[in-house]
Amino acid sequence: MCVVLGAYLLALGAAWIVVALSPSSWHPLLVALVADVVATLVVFGLSMVVDNASLYDPYWSVAPPVVAAWWVVTTHTGDGPRQALVLLLIVIWAVRLTGNWAYGWKGLHHVDWRYDQLRATRGRVPWWLVSLGGIQLMPTLVVFLGLLPVWPALAGSRSFGWLDVVATVVTAAAIALEAVADVQMHRFAAAAVNRGRILATGVWRRTRHPNYLGEIAFWWGLFLFGLSAAPGWWWTVVGPVAMVVLFKAASIPLMDRRSLERRSGYADHMREVPALLPRLR
Repeated sequence: MCVVLGAYLLALGAAWIVVALSPSSWHPLLVALVADVVATLVVFGLSMVVDNASLYDPYWSVAPPVVAAWWVVTTHTGDGPRQALVLLLIVIWAVRLTGNWAYGWKGLHHVDWRYDQLRATRGRVPWWLVSLGGIQLMPTLVVFLGLLPVWPALAGSRSFGWLDVVATVVTAAAIALEAVADVQMHRFAAAAVNRGRILATGVWRRTRHPNYLGEIAFWWGLFLFGLSAAPGWWWTVVGPVAMVVLFKAASIPLMDRRSLERRSGYADHMREVPALLPRLR
């Protein structure tokens, strides 16, 4: 864990240098993007040193609160109550998700099975390129797209309104759903008798991937905050849409294929239980 902490402190330092040296003419979105990419490159470099791409795994949840907090400091506009609420929800989400990662972290000897799979099937593509592009830089850019609505949410001058209430409910419910799903999965996986079985109780009874549903809903909630604060920034909907594409096109198919290989009856489970949105019954 000390190696991970040290790596992220170095990444934060590199990002801070970018912020300090960036031209005053740059928009805070551009500054944050460049700093985000530089920090990712630092984590990537260190992951190559320790030969473990999983060093990047917590970056997904560590970077957003840092970016959002800096935007709060940077902007000279914005609605105070909305700023506080948005930042609070992002921090709660980040602490919980990072804690969930830490709970399952087994040390530098552990590598995410998906990365091992990519390494084995990469063909002639250099591993460093696969790790940089597919494992680290791509998620960083997708998360940054997800953060785009946070800027208008923090800088928009419209007063707190009914859409903010809806956004609060959606975002908080998303965090809660993801937390419940993770706890239920941890408890299920901890019982040796469940090895090879399918979790089909609790929130997992209505959707095959409730944790992914919660994650996607979280980013849609942030978009609603941005839409409420500054409707002209409606185009930042590309953020939550990118999240949907990532999970639908990559994460869910990967998990389903793995479960088909390891769990008897999973094909029937896929026919009976939807991937994300529960059926109305």
